[in-house]
Amino acid sequence: MTAPSTRDAGQSSAGQSSTGAGRASIDARTLRTDRWWVGPVVSATVLAAFVVYATVRAFENANYFSAPYLSPFYSPCVSTNCTPGSDDFGRIIGDWWRLSPALLILVFPLGFRLTCYYYRKAYYRSFWLSPPACGVAEPHRSYSGESRFPLIFQNSHRWFLYTAVVFNLVLSWDALLGFRNAAGDWGHMGLGTVMLLANAVLLWLYTLSCHSCRHAVGGRLNHFSRHPLRYRAWTFVSRLNGHHPKLAWASLFSVALADLYVRLLATGTFSDLQFF
Repeated sequence: MTAPSTRDAGQSSAGQSSTGAGRASIDARTLRTDRWWVGPVVSATVLAAFVVYATVRAFENANYFSAPYLSPFYSPCVSTNCTPGSDDFGRIIGDWWRLSPALLILVFPLGFRLTCYYYRKAYYRSFWLSPPACGVAEPHRSYSGESRFPLIFQNSHRWFLYTAVVFNLVLSWDALLGFRNAAGDWGHMGLGTVMLLANAVLLWLYTLSCHSCRHAVGGRLNHFSRHPLRYRAWTFVSRLNGHHPKLAWASLFSVALADLYVRLLATGTFSDLQFF
């Protein structure tokens, strides 16, 4: 009896490596019989649509403020070319900035989402096809992980997390200002107020459910019994973490819808629905 070859000994019947060394070897294009491509196609379509919309809005440099509502794409508005009334935090950027104010701040929330663990999975599968689904062969022959340029920048996720917390505070303040009327008096509430408030809440939940946030809260503790407050915080964040993908999509839609609503108000398409 001849001994099996090294390749035969190290391969399962499906052609996948059982030794754990190297990449899975799948001779067939796919081992799946279901419509595995639906998920990647939907993710790619929605993410591409959001990127196109956000890019157009960022460069539009108009229709982002309708008192008292400020679009989350342009908040905080800190340049001297901001629409009057939208600069609640002051115009700290000098006259040298001539482009859209959104381009000054979008890099931070965008960086947080691009380096998010869930979004990595979403766009790796949808755009890079690495892999498009479990049990499906991918077109790449080699894989270096996130240890080389440009994917090494994914390690900056924790730092973007800290900036996301700052921007969430700003957007929460914007939602609070939504309870003023156009004249600046308190005691107003419209549909725009609800949308900005819902957007702020969803962004907080998305941020707090982040894997890096969970690790920062209690990931390095050896004895939870010695840190009861941090243990409670870690437990809360851990529960949110189980819903992180849903919160990622919900907050993505809430940001776009809040911006769209403010734009429609600013262009006079319709008036804000007033509750009181």
